[in-house]
Amino acid sequence: MLVRDRMSPKPLTISPDAAFPDAFRMMRDNRIRHLPVVDEQQKLVGVVARTDLLHASPSAGGALSLFELNYVLANLHIRDVMTSPPITVPEEVPLEEAARLMVEKKIGSLPVMRNGVLVGMITETDIFETFVEVLGGGEPSLRITLRVPDVRGELARLACVIAGLDGDVHSVAIFREKDPHEALITFRVAGVDEKTLIDVLRPQVEEVVHVCCAS
Repeated sequence: MLVRDRMSPKPLTISPDAAFPDAFRMMRDNRIRHLPVVDEQQKLVGVVARTDLLHASPSAGGALSLFELNYVLANLHIRDVMTSPPITVPEEVPLEEAARLMVEKKIGSLPVMRNGVLVGMITETDIFETFVEVLGGGEPSLRITLRVPDVRGELARLACVIAGLDGDVHSVAIFREKDPHEALITFRVAGVDEKTLIDVLRPQVEEVVHVCCAS
């Protein structure tokens, strides 16, 4: 899955010369937390997040009166609080690469570019929603986690065992253990009862770590 498949296209933007309250109002009214900042030529020059605005608020005011604080904030511009230059991602990049970049840079969104032009935004919420979907969230099933040897063909072997029980695998996730010779495999399975699934799989793996009904 690529970034273009999950991004929000044609995102709202704001000018670097816009006043602080304008950005706050735009985010509040549209229920968003990040705004790309574009100049008069529609060139992306930065990104402003709600946290940037919140962090700027008290430092701008100090010991000022409410009237003075409002005046200061009204004259604070987006260029003063935005992140620039922005970290961006091409629309053809795999979604997991965008997620890795967000984690590495400790940011909650990425402007999405096509040939140097802003075409969308991908946020941590988009990543989380995709993660839930990939793991089969929202579909009633059994969730079973197995500790197995980290060897080639193990996933295929266990999937065949489940298929032999007429089980329908909704999703699979593999997690590496600290021991490089082991891995955890989580299946979400429908069409087979819990006891049968456990009884058949337990002799096939090192450990049945966890099993529960999930939705």
